[in-house]
Amino acid sequence: MKKVLTYGTFDLLHFGHINLLRRAAELGDHLTVGLSTDVFNAGKNKKSYHSFENRKMILESIRYVDQVIPENTWDQKIQDVIDNNIDIFVMGDDWEGKFDFLKDYCEVIYLPRTIGISTSKIKNDLNSKVKNG
Repeated sequence: MKKVLTYGTFDLLHFGHINLLRRAAELGDHLTVGLSTDVFNAGKNKKSYHSFENRKMILESIRYVDQVIPENTWDQKIQDVIDNNIDIFVMGDDWEGKFDFLKDYCEVIYLPRTIGISTSKIKNDLNSKVKNG
């Protein structure tokens, strides 16, 4: 069985997230998602609309996702790859090169982002609508 791992916050889930999860799942037989915890996000000065538990429940309901694990630190990735017997690590190409250190442990693939959508764009669009009435 070929196992795939990706990470993210997956807040305000949108079709770009689904595209990433679908393409990651197609690379193997089992997809594990490392989901940023609320504490980890706070350390990155990032605030999610949905709590970790709610984001986890949403991800677990997506057919492409087999397992969700908490992402508590930047430094846990090597151990997650080892502990979960990961064959392929996948991230969006906006992270190109940032996780090449994992190539000693598994294959690393950077997938193209879905054009025209991001959680930041959604938040900015919503904020603009609120400000402009």
